[in-house]
Amino acid sequence: MDLSRRAFGSIAVAAAAGVAAARIGPRARAAPAGVPVAETQARSVVLVHGLYADGSSWIDVVPHLQNAGLAVAVVQNPLTTLADAVAETRRVLALQPGPTVLAGHSWSGTIVSEVGGDPTVSALVYIAARAPDAGEDFPALAKRFPAPPASKGVVVTPDGYAQLGEAAFLSDFAGGVPAERARALYAVQGRNLATLPAERTTTAAWRDKPSWYQVSTQDRTIDPELERYLAHRMGAHTIELDTSHVSLLTRPREVADLILAAAGRGAG
Repeated sequence: MDLSRRAFGSIAVAAAAGVAAARIGPRARAAPAGVPVAETQARSVVLVHGLYADGSSWIDVVPHLQNAGLAVAVVQNPLTTLADAVAETRRVLALQPGPTVLAGHSWSGTIVSEVGGDPTVSALVYIAARAPDAGEDFPALAKRFPAPPASKGVVVTPDGYAQLGEAAFLSDFAGGVPAERARALYAVQGRNLATLPAERTTTAAWRDKPSWYQVSTQDRTIDPELERYLAHRMGAHTIELDTSHVSLLTRPREVADLILAAAGRGAG
C-alpha cells in the first residue's frame, strides 16, 4: 500500500486541492484498496490495547494518524475487569474532540463493542480483534474454531493473573517482530485477571456504528477464520494482512490507513 498524493497540473486544480487538504487535514493518504472511506470526518482517534501488551503496542501507528491531523490518545487498559477497562476508555474518550474513531486490538475489541455506542464515536475499528455480540459467551464461540497455538502458552499466577510464557509470546503472539524488540515487548506485557477474557458485554456497538476490520492471516493468537467470521457477521469493511497477531507492530502503515479510512481521512 504505497499511497501518494496526486500531482495537479494547473493552478485552478491545485487551489481546489488546497481547499480539500484544509478540510481533511495534512498528509491525507488513500484508503486501502476496496475499503470505503467514512462519510463522517473524525477529529480524533482513541486506541485500546489488548491482553499481553500495554499502550506502547500502538507506538508505530500513532505517528501516521497524527501526521494526518488527528488527535490521538491511547488507553492504558487496566486488564482487571471489563468494567474497569470500560471506565478507563470512557475517561479517555471524554477528553477527545469529537467525532472520534474507537479502535481496538485483540481482546480490546470487547471494549470497542461495549463503549462504541457513545454518541461521540463515529466509527469502530477492530484490529485482529474480538467482536462479541451483546451477552455472548465468546470463549464458547471461539471453541467452534481451531484453538490458536498461543492458548497453550498462558501462565496463571497464584493470585489469578495471566500472562504468556516467553516461548509462546515470541512465536505465537509477536511473530514477525525482530527478536530483540519482541523480547522487550515480552518484558513489558500487561498481566490480566484470568477471569477477564470470559466476561460478557451488555451491548454490541457494531450493530449500529460503521465498522472496519483487519484480519491477520498468520495469526496464532486468534484463529484467522474466527476473525473472518466476526468481520462478516458485523458487516465490516475488511482487509486482510499476511502477518501475525501484532499487525499494529509489523504492518503499522496499513493498520493506520484502515483507521484513517474509518476517520474519513482517506483521499481517493
